[in-house]
Amino acid sequence: MDNNKVDNSLGNELKTEEKREKAKGDKNNIRSKKKSNHNEIKLLIKGLSDENGLVRRNHAEALAKVGTAALPELIKALLNSKNVIQRRAAAKTLKLVEDPTALPHLIKALTNDSDSVVQFSAAGAIAIFGEAAVKHLIIVLENQEHTEMQYGLAAWCLEFIGAKAPNAIKKAAKSKNTNVKSAAISALEEHIRQSQDQEAIQLVESAINDTAENVQIEAIKLVGKLYRIESFIPSLILKLKNKNPDIRKSSVLSLMQLNINDALNPLKDLLKVEQDKNVRAIIKLAIKKLKTKRLKN
Repeated sequence: MDNNKVDNSLGNELKTEEKREKAKGDKNNIRSKKKSNHNEIKLLIKGLSDENGLVRRNHAEALAKVGTAALPELIKALLNSKNVIQRRAAAKTLKLVEDPTALPHLIKALTNDSDSVVQFSAAGAIAIFGEAAVKHLIIVLENQEHTEMQYGLAAWCLEFIGAKAPNAIKKAAKSKNTNVKSAAISALEEHIRQSQDQEAIQLVESAINDTAENVQIEAIKLVGKLYRIESFIPSLILKLKNKNPDIRKSSVLSLMQLNINDALNPLKDLLKVEQDKNVRAIIKLAIKKLKTKRLKN
C-alpha cells in the first residue's frame, strides 16, 4: 500500500474526528450558555420579590434587556407566584419587555388575580399593545362574570389605546354588547379630536339616543369633552328632560363644560321641577357659570 495514501487517509480521519469533537464542544458550549442564561433569568426573576423597590426596578430593567427569552419565567411568576410583590413586579416588567405574546397571560392576571394592584399593573401593560390588545379587552367587557373594577380597567385600556387603533375602536362602538359599546364610545375622544372623523362623530351622535342608558351617558360625557360640535347641542338640551337622573346630570355637566348659552333658560326650567339633590346642585352651578360668562360678554 502507498504510504502517502495511508498518511492522507489517516490525516482525513483525524480532521473528521477533530470536526466532530469541535461540533460536540460547540453544542456543549451552547447548552452551557443556555443553562447559564436560564439561571441568570431565574436569579433576576427572584429579585422581583425584593422588598426594596429600587432593587426590583433594577431587576426589571435587566429582564427587559434580556427580552423575549425572559417571557416564560416572567409569565410563570405573574400567574403562579405566591408572592404578591413578585406578581406585581412581573406585570410591570412585561410592560417593559413589550412582547404582545404576553397579552393572554396579562388578561388572565387582570381577570383572575386576587390582588387589585396586580390587576392595575396588568392593565397598564395591556394598554401599551394598542390594536393587538383590543380584541382581548372586548372579551373581558363581554363577560358578565367580571367585577366592576375589571370592567373599568378594560374600559380604561381601550381609552388609552384610542387614536392608536381607530378602526378597531369604531368597530367596537357598533357592538351589540352595551359594556363594549359604551367603553368604545368613550375611547373615541382622542381620535375625534385629532381627525374630526365623521364616521366616529356619527357613532357618538347615534349613541346619545341609544336604547342602553350607560351608552347614552358615555356619549353625553364625551360630547362635553370635545370641541363644540353644533349638531350635538339640541340633543344635549333635550336630554335635560330625561327620566334618568344620571342622564340629566351628565347633560347639565356637558352643557356647562361647553358654555352653551342657549341652555340657560332650559336649565332654569329644569331647576323648578328637579327633585334629585345632586342634579339640582349641578344645575345651580351650571346656571351660575353661564350667567357669569354672559355678563363678561
